[in-house]
Amino acid sequence: MEAPEVGDVFHHGAVSCAPNGISAESNRRGLSRFCAAKWDCPLPPDRATPALEPNGCPLRVEISKPTRRPAILAGMPLVPRVHVSVLAAEVLHWLDPRPGQTLVDGTLGAGGHARALAERVGPAGRVIALDRDAAALAAAEANLAGQPIAIAQANFCDLADVLAEVGLKTVDGILLDLGLSSDQLADEARGFSFDSDGELDLRFDTTAGEPAWRLLQRLEADELADIVFRLGEERHSRRIARRIVEQRAASPIRTARELAELVRRSVPRTADTRRIDAATRTFQALRIAVNGELESLRLALARFPALLSPGGRLAIISFHSLEDRLVKEAFRDDPRLEPLTKKPVRPGEAEIAQNPRARSARLRVARRAIGPAAAG
Repeated sequence: MEAPEVGDVFHHGAVSCAPNGISAESNRRGLSRFCAAKWDCPLPPDRATPALEPNGCPLRVEISKPTRRPAILAGMPLVPRVHVSVLAAEVLHWLDPRPGQTLVDGTLGAGGHARALAERVGPAGRVIALDRDAAALAAAEANLAGQPIAIAQANFCDLADVLAEVGLKTVDGILLDLGLSSDQLADEARGFSFDSDGELDLRFDTTAGEPAWRLLQRLEADELADIVFRLGEERHSRRIARRIVEQRAASPIRTARELAELVRRSVPRTADTRRIDAATRTFQALRIAVNGELESLRLALARFPALLSPGGRLAIISFHSLEDRLVKEAFRDDPRLEPLTKKPVRPGEAEIAQNPRARSARLRVARRAIGPAAAG
């Protein structure tokens, strides 16, 4: 069997390592392709294969349970990378990454925040980056090549499982950017953009759960109205839900454009709808529903303090009041955390002018308590 090329991945238990120049005969667990950035893999002795890490040689690592890894990543079409990371300077200021630290970017996206963190921790440190979106992970392999970053396809609320796969219990900092990336909006295949003729899917992980168009077909008007009201804070939710049920009786709503046009016809034109598209809140509600976003955030907020070293920092960027309220209350009420930001950090006028989607971003930061509270 020929020696593998750079980028091939050796399966090593739950973790996959692909060192340069190691014969495929040294590991018989098979080869596959997956998004993985170069990282000095610090596997504990009982999980290491000596032939794979002579003298601590650099390894390429995939952190992903077999059931999480999509089989088609290598062949997935890539959307042009147009995303601009929000509050990048503020994240670096408040997380205060230092050389040699281990950090987590729980929402990798296009990799802007992960790259900035990796540059700060340097080759002696590491960044573990997670995302549910297979397309984002596939693109990140090229975007982050050469950085001390390891990539996993996982929900950030399952971070403990990912860390366990590489023998870690705690890290020095965790970042979540809960916004929808510009790259996802540019991907017409999943219907994130209102003007997309692609299928109204709205899932981050298209291998799990139910697409939004099917939700619209299945739920009764009262159930739809409840979702749009609770998760989108849309006061015209009942009118929108009635119109959806009337429309589907004649023809199912399958595309983002169809839904957006229906909502625009259903919502009265006001000063608010001139500021944002009338369909914004309905799309937000459906996206949150099909991805279980608030449930994931609640779990993460309960679990993350135990995964932070004493003094470690947790930074979360939210984009609407439902998320921000959960973060604010968790930071205030959890005795294991000490809030560092009294009020949410907002982008400045210059950033909003350059990236209008940043206007609703809110950054909150807390630190793992040091002392008796840290044992919680």
